[in-house]
Amino acid sequence: MHALAATGSSESGGFLAYLVIFALVTLGWAGIPGIGATVLGAATALASQGRLNITAVLLVAVIAVEVGGMAGYSVGVRWGRALLSHPGPLLARRQRVLTAGEAMYAKWGRLAVFFTPCMVSGIAKMKYSQFVVWNLLAGTVYVLSVGLTVYGAGKITTGQHDPGSVGSLIGGIAIGVAAFLLGRRYHRRRKARRAGAPGGRGAAMPAPAAADEEN
Repeated sequence: MHALAATGSSESGGFLAYLVIFALVTLGWAGIPGIGATVLGAATALASQGRLNITAVLLVAVIAVEVGGMAGYSVGVRWGRALLSHPGPLLARRQRVLTAGEAMYAKWGRLAVFFTPCMVSGIAKMKYSQFVVWNLLAGTVYVLSVGLTVYGAGKITTGQHDPGSVGSLIGGIAIGVAAFLLGRRYHRRRKARRAGAPGGRGAAMPAPAAADEEN
């Protein structure tokens, strides 16, 4: 992330730094592993040292995860199954991703957006209007939770023990915990509704997309 640090080290390079953040986080959320988390962590760490603006970093990252998510979804709808099932390197691993992703949607419904690559949402034929909303929700929770936590931790480790730094760290952790608890509650309510539906657990398991439509 030396290039990101260099572009953010001067006022004139600020715009370029945010453009790099947007591009790389978009690619990461679209399906390239590791990029998004690395860039978000580096950018918020730089912001904690005053080399980038934390509000701008978080806003750019949220927009990027939405754009990247829609791109990944579109790839999944059109070519996802073929890409993951195509003979070649890592075929067994790709097939496991596909199987696990579809099982996740069958079990968790729309909440699976939080845990699976966006391409899998497209493969599972999640309704696009629902995906747009849930991807934005998942991306925002991720960006704020990780971004604020890293930002606060960066401030504190460099000796800036002001209320804002501590509040940022606590806020980031709290967002992650709250999202987990709300997600667990949603899953339990969904499970209860499905168990109480005609046929209960004995009914045939709906396809991932159909299960998603129920909630």
